[in-house]
Amino acid sequence: MKMTMKKMLAVSMVAACGLMPVAALSSEGFALTSPAFADNDILSSKHAGKGGPRNCDGENISPALEWSNAPEATQSFAVVVHDAVGGHGLGITHWVAYGISPQASSLAEGVASSPAVDNAYIGGTNVIKQPTYLGPCPDVGDVPHHYEFVLIATDLAPDALAPGLTRDALFEALAGHTLGATSLVGRYARH
Repeated sequence: MKMTMKKMLAVSMVAACGLMPVAALSSEGFALTSPAFADNDILSSKHAGKGGPRNCDGENISPALEWSNAPEATQSFAVVVHDAVGGHGLGITHWVAYGISPQASSLAEGVASSPAVDNAYIGGTNVIKQPTYLGPCPDVGDVPHHYEFVLIATDLAPDALAPGLTRDALFEALAGHTLGATSLVGRYARH
């Protein structure tokens, strides 16, 4: 998409005033993808929750995530997986991770299914107070829920935050330290 000189000047002025991240000027913005599913696609049961009191029908394997075009000043990344309508509308946080190296551009499949190894990330706290990925397990018969995988670029060093932060505590700690974000939605239902 070509920008006219007038439009480029307007975008540059907005960015200079601090109202738009400079990364937004790039023709190819910060992007999150997964080799396991396309944006707004149905997640495989492989990536759904397993067992437990709800008799979840999946394997609880975290999907691989890949990203590109992160803001230049990125010092670490954070990932949050959230279902806004889960818990009968109160929302359910399935995974919180942060302290991901600025050199990273992906997380391998299954890396979040058990406690972090090799310092791939610092585990936060999901809805069941675990530092790991909790796969989707909506009520049987619900329409597919939307699981938003959000990747946040930050200006914080990878070791700046203590382990165990909830989604809300992470967002509070990141206030004033985010450089950009991108997301990917996977849907899932049980019949």
